[in-house]
Amino acid sequence: MKVVPRGKGVYSFSRDHAPVERIKLGELVLLETEDAVGGQIRSEDTPLESIDWTRVNIVTGPIYIDGVERGDTLIVDILDIELAPQGVILVVPGAGALGDKEYRPKARLARIENSFVIFRDVKLPVRPVIGTIGVAPEEGAIPTAVPHKHGGNMDCIEVTRGARLYLPVYVDGALFAAGDLHAVQEDGELCVASVEVEGRILLRFGVIKGKRVEWPVVEGPDHFSILVSDEDLDKAVKIAADEAVKAIMRSRGWGFEDAYMLSSLCVKIAVNQVVDPKKGVRAIVPKTIISLRDLLSQT
Repeated sequence: MKVVPRGKGVYSFSRDHAPVERIKLGELVLLETEDAVGGQIRSEDTPLESIDWTRVNIVTGPIYIDGVERGDTLIVDILDIELAPQGVILVVPGAGALGDKEYRPKARLARIENSFVIFRDVKLPVRPVIGTIGVAPEEGAIPTAVPHKHGGNMDCIEVTRGARLYLPVYVDGALFAAGDLHAVQEDGELCVASVEVEGRILLRFGVIKGKRVEWPVVEGPDHFSILVSDEDLDKAVKIAADEAVKAIMRSRGWGFEDAYMLSSLCVKIAVNQVVDPKKGVRAIVPKTIISLRDLLSQT
């Protein structure tokens, strides 16, 4: 098993980053990750004005994966997520779904013990999420705070322990990286943060050769979720719905009209987050309706 320490990280996804590790398909890799605020908040008394925001949202990597080429789909099996015993959540004026209200910057520490997150006097079951996970994009450098087709800061609660994630590959080796662990998060991530926590991610990679998903896809026990992002939430919903209807058309051999009608009966639209530079949604389609092949296109 390869171990990649948290000191080896980047703040953007780019084909120009040199890989920090090289692994083989099927090999286990353990990523050690920093929390999303770069470990800069260890006390609730830490003034947020002192935070170096250029150190926010680091991801561990990138990793070059042998046998993965441009035009493939990378399979990411999330085998386990281990969390540190304490995380932090914060609010910053101007950020989040209610950022236009007047309030002061504030941080709260949250203990993580016995499978619960303790926020003040509220106990919530731990539900670990990998907030930022992805590969190098087609061109340029995309900051880790921004989600898009390559993955990135998707903040999707389904990207968790036991899930399988499919990512489109734009460069040989994929140049995969991940970080920004959340101890618990709900759809929307309203205040711009979750319980941000350092930890470790155990992963294994596979590949689908010569075919690529258009957008990241998470496979659950009984469904596929298509993860879409855009600056405009309504547009993100429209794109996700279109991808779901196209998959139904491929699966059933139907025309648009019937597939569109069926989508109203079986496709669920959920909001991942409304706080990043690009808002995120997912179209959730049952496996009884489509298969993975219906989400792949020839490259």
